[in-house]
Amino acid sequence: MSDTSRVNNFVIRFANVNGTGSASANGLFAKSIFRSGVPMSPKNIFPSNIQGLPTWYEVRVNDKGFLGRREGIDILVGVNPQSFREDLESVVRGGYMIYDSSRQLHDELIREDIHMIGIPMMRLSMDEFDVPRHQQLFKNIIYLGACVALLDIDIDIVKQLIEEQFASKPKLVPPNFTALEKGYHYTKDHFDCPLDIRVEKRDLIGNKILLEGNAATALGAIYGGSTFCAWYPITPSTSVAKAFDKYAHKLLTDRKTGKKKFAIVQAEDELAAIGMVIGAAWNGVRAFTSTSGAGVSLMNEFIGLAYFAEIPVFLVNVQRGGPSTGMPTRTQQGDVLSSAYASHGDTKHILLFPASPAECFEMSYTGLDLADRFQTPVILMSDLDLGMNEHITEPLQYDKKRKFDRGKVLTAEDLEQSGLDWGRYLDVDGDGICYRTIPGTHPSKGGYFTRGTSRDEYAKYTENGEVYKRNVDRLTVKWNTSKKVVPKPEFYQPSNQSSYGIIFFGTSTDSALEAMNELEKRGNRVDAMRIKAFPFTPEVESFLDQHDEVFVIDQNKDGQMRTLLINELEINPSKLISVLNYNGYPITSDHILNKITQHLSVKELVTESI
Repeated sequence: MSDTSRVNNFVIRFANVNGTGSASANGLFAKSIFRSGVPMSPKNIFPSNIQGLPTWYEVRVNDKGFLGRREGIDILVGVNPQSFREDLESVVRGGYMIYDSSRQLHDELIREDIHMIGIPMMRLSMDEFDVPRHQQLFKNIIYLGACVALLDIDIDIVKQLIEEQFASKPKLVPPNFTALEKGYHYTKDHFDCPLDIRVEKRDLIGNKILLEGNAATALGAIYGGSTFCAWYPITPSTSVAKAFDKYAHKLLTDRKTGKKKFAIVQAEDELAAIGMVIGAAWNGVRAFTSTSGAGVSLMNEFIGLAYFAEIPVFLVNVQRGGPSTGMPTRTQQGDVLSSAYASHGDTKHILLFPASPAECFEMSYTGLDLADRFQTPVILMSDLDLGMNEHITEPLQYDKKRKFDRGKVLTAEDLEQSGLDWGRYLDVDGDGICYRTIPGTHPSKGGYFTRGTSRDEYAKYTENGEVYKRNVDRLTVKWNTSKKVVPKPEFYQPSNQSSYGIIFFGTSTDSALEAMNELEKRGNRVDAMRIKAFPFTPEVESFLDQHDEVFVIDQNKDGQMRTLLINELEINPSKLISVLNYNGYPITSDHILNKITQHLSVKELVTESI
């Protein structure tokens, strides 16, 4: 009798060599689960070189919807000799190792406590295809066919996906079908299929879609009115600019004339890119740039200029492992502090923390509004996991009646008003936000000169200390005003029910919620809050005040969100307990659960001894 707990509940990992064409086969596998109506989450773990090093593609399948990364591999498809021994050790007891048996395995590479399934992938491919490159490529489709048989996936779903993938190259469909069936029928003929770990069709997806965060971010920028992007290639943000280019050609090109209503520039470096964005935004264009932490470091001086000159800038930071080059193809949340306080002097920047592609979309167009409204840099804090991996997400929603919030922009008619006492840096409403003009609005009135140096309320240069102090104090007022507008945190209980709380943000969300579910099963309830933005709203401070201890989940070494909370809200540091992950892989629910459980156990022992 099969174990029903292993139906639609497993982790499979494909261990490949980078540059061998395995990505297509692995993606087809993940999408076949999605098309079967079963929740799943793929993670592409790849090296930073072009080809030749190990790469892994990991898929979590869970029909309860827990899609954060989980520790332990149930099924390993190991076709990389370089990493075979390491891959073999990662399989849990009772799991499965699917390998290429074209050559016999050495006895040292056989585990007695797992199921070893040998498929002669390369031999089957060589029997069917003559060209060596084709043999390698179709070997991947052969192991896909083996997985389809072993896991009882509907082969017609995979065939439909192949037809869709090669719709523009129909000649490639028949050989892919041949390779798929070759692996499928060989496995059916030589092994008991399906395994106790298998896939059963469900209807648990509904109208949700599968989308990368970077693509959603680019779409959000377009729907938010952005018509200019300047960028410099850097992993993992490059696909934001590429997606913007792709979608802008479809959405921002005049259908009748073919005229493009957008511009995209690949600059010579990150500093030039943000400089172009600042220039465009000063001229009234909704503009943005995308980069990663290393790029933000290079942009610091210009970020400070935009902050002090008060020019709207929308910046997308798809975070990766650091410092320096660090691990450029691994994920991290290591830029929280460097982005919050980017540039020298006293600066603070609005940060947005999306947790899904749908939020990447929403926070992208919201970020452009916030940048205009507060005339300041706004940074979307994505990361490699969210940006470059596909995620099941809600359909992207946009209100067609929604109007852009351009903030306090004076028109020519406004400037013609008699008795108008207008100064570019004059706060007339008491909210710290000044009125601005867009160059060309009026032939003689408008004060289009903008300063990054100390100035008075009328943009006149001054080094008077008191005038400078008035200006930066006004910026503080503006910062406090933004606390009323930025996205509020999300809570996962109608009211607080525990003396313990947990705070997380971004891609820690799925794993944190799964850990909380397991904690509750064990009788340990914790209240939860997901931070969506910086500056922190009053709700964040209230949550901290209402709990004796709060676990703060950070995917970085130094607990940067915890530091930001302590610094901004003057919280007693002993109250905030760090749960850290910084190995470059997405944080797992197991890790969060273990860290919290350990702390609660120690706390209980100390209490009992007292």
